[in-house]
Amino acid sequence: MWLWFLAGFLCFFSISSHAENTSLTQLNEVDVIGKLDQARNSIEPSLGASKYSISSNQIDDESQGNLASFNQVILRAPGVAQDNDGQLHVRGEHANLQYRINDVLLPEGLTGFGEELNTRFVDNVSLIDGSLPAQYGFHTAGIVDIHTKSGAFVNGGNVSLYGGSHSEVIPSFTYGGSAKGGVNYFITGSYLEDNLGIENPTNGPSAIHDQTQQGKIFGLFSKVIDDSSRINVMLSASHSNFQVPNSPVGTDYFTSNNLTNPGFAIINSADVNDRQIEQNFYGVVAYQKAEDKLNYQVSAFTRFSEVNYLPDVNGDLGYNGITSSLNDSILTNGLELDGSYGLNEKHTLRAGSMFTISDAVNESNSFVFPLDGIGDPLLPLRQIINNNQKQGEQYGLYLQDEWKVFDPLTINFGGRFDQSYQYLNEYQFSPRVNAVYEVNESTKVHAGYARYFTPPPLELEQNANPAIFDNTSNAASVDENSPTKAERANYYDAGVTHNFLFASPAGPATGGELQVGLDSYYKTAVNQLDDGQFGAAPIVTPFNYKKGRVYGTELAINYKKDGFSAYANAAYGRALGRQWSSAQFHFKQDDLNYVNEHWIHLDHDQGLTASAGLAYEFRGTKVYADLLFGSGLREDDVAADGTTLIPNGKRVGSYNPINVGIEHTFKINNKNDIKVRFDVVNVFDEVYELRNGTGVGVAAPSFGPRRGYYGGVTVDF
Repeated sequence: MWLWFLAGFLCFFSISSHAENTSLTQLNEVDVIGKLDQARNSIEPSLGASKYSISSNQIDDESQGNLASFNQVILRAPGVAQDNDGQLHVRGEHANLQYRINDVLLPEGLTGFGEELNTRFVDNVSLIDGSLPAQYGFHTAGIVDIHTKSGAFVNGGNVSLYGGSHSEVIPSFTYGGSAKGGVNYFITGSYLEDNLGIENPTNGPSAIHDQTQQGKIFGLFSKVIDDSSRINVMLSASHSNFQVPNSPVGTDYFTSNNLTNPGFAIINSADVNDRQIEQNFYGVVAYQKAEDKLNYQVSAFTRFSEVNYLPDVNGDLGYNGITSSLNDSILTNGLELDGSYGLNEKHTLRAGSMFTISDAVNESNSFVFPLDGIGDPLLPLRQIINNNQKQGEQYGLYLQDEWKVFDPLTINFGGRFDQSYQYLNEYQFSPRVNAVYEVNESTKVHAGYARYFTPPPLELEQNANPAIFDNTSNAASVDENSPTKAERANYYDAGVTHNFLFASPAGPATGGELQVGLDSYYKTAVNQLDDGQFGAAPIVTPFNYKKGRVYGTELAINYKKDGFSAYANAAYGRALGRQWSSAQFHFKQDDLNYVNEHWIHLDHDQGLTASAGLAYEFRGTKVYADLLFGSGLREDDVAADGTTLIPNGKRVGSYNPINVGIEHTFKINNKNDIKVRFDVVNVFDEVYELRNGTGVGVAAPSFGPRRGYYGGVTVDF
């Protein structure tokens, strides 16, 4: 992995001696970088997909500003639902998000409690979904397109100290600038420590055994070679420690299953000491060239991700009947090439390719109780070791044409071919077509179709043999374990956006601007992918529904006038599946029988989702308020006969926490500012439950954060 970093820096600095002889002196450096940014954006435009953008200024106007977690930023976009353990669901999908930083793919990594991405390095971020153009493959529920801050536009830095409820403390810094020879740099780092690292499994204001320590650092280094080319290097590292929170009242394994305790000592459930350690590293080297007709970017990237679950052996055995220490990791290296060529005034061709090779390791060391002839547990314990290592490869190629049919109508059509070598060898050709019609300068209508191919995440596939736990306290009731397959889907999307401009007596420039967008989508899938936590360890596992159906409608509204801004998003959606067709041993036979014959809601199907916020800035003071609404994720239900369990049969319950805050900037001189911020999260101390511990792949209850008070100081220099 470190060879990639070394290669990037050697390439980065080896060209410095040539910079003075290039045409860099012909243009201002900021103009060159702006031109290159614009050219890079034109290589991969959204072209008919649904795109919702959030600027760094809007992030500052939301709850906790750029000190909030990155997921909290994305949660303010239309159609995004929150879940426990920091998970997000976009348009009824479980995960399946693709992250891109400065138009370079961020490859697969293990998803734990922590977040690798740091909100402080974001200049702007867009959520792109719907019928995606052909350049986007594999993970297609949504493209999280991040453009970072740059040293060319950030001359100086700041230090910040923020904290408050739950003993939270977050020191952080940013620094950026330019050096001789066209070198720009931007670095940011932060450290977080608090006593609410994971959602509280109880409805109380504080969690038991829930401390976390999280450190992150990110660096962007860019070198302008000449007016038409540059090289970028991005490096990131994060490390997080988590305690897994406890319930103060727990029922031991023997009592809850009406079994005889063979003499095993039961500790207090509040004293169980489960922990998890997570670390992520990635590096990117990208070369960009922009000419009149030809623009391209070629990049090499690497990422290492690891999750290490450390159980309390006696505690987990006493309450779950099994204890498992897990060490899962994945190392991915890859190459990506994207380019565009302006064939003529009517046609712009775009093509590209991507290749990744991954090495995933899943190590499990478990202790369980053996069972006697009538099913009662025995001592001594039995140890079961289950280690797997698998190399996977993914290939993707695409070609598309942006055709300006006539002045208001543009059609973007093409296709991509993807192949995945993992536990299965699968491939697909996927046609894509989008049309955009500009009714006038203010109104655009779009519609499109996309064929999708989504392989299961290699790092989460356990390749388990359920028979190894036969006749133990972790025995499966079903032995079948069909391999997890790639999802294949047809996706249809249509929408309209309109921009209202309101003039004022002083002239149009002082009027307000209102943007409204409405979008609808419909998806049918074979081998619909989903994830679930099926064991005591908080790591999810993928599985398939043989058939899937997802549909919905989204409304997005944004308004801005002078120092006032506001937004409101609302979405309605349904996500359904039928017949579990892989990893069947995770389920009970009665549930398998029911789902084989009935469509059920996916566990993350929330129905109604909404977010809204407003902010007003005057004389250096900014005040804001925002809210989130969800009609509730799914839980199990019981049919009218009182005996049949309906998986994901009803909702947990709705929630709508409201947050407020204020920030004031003290001007010290032309260069130095001091910003003081105060936030109140969940102002009315709403008690709301995200999960109640039931539902497909749901292992434990979790509640949203209670009221919290936070404040901080940022000093610019």
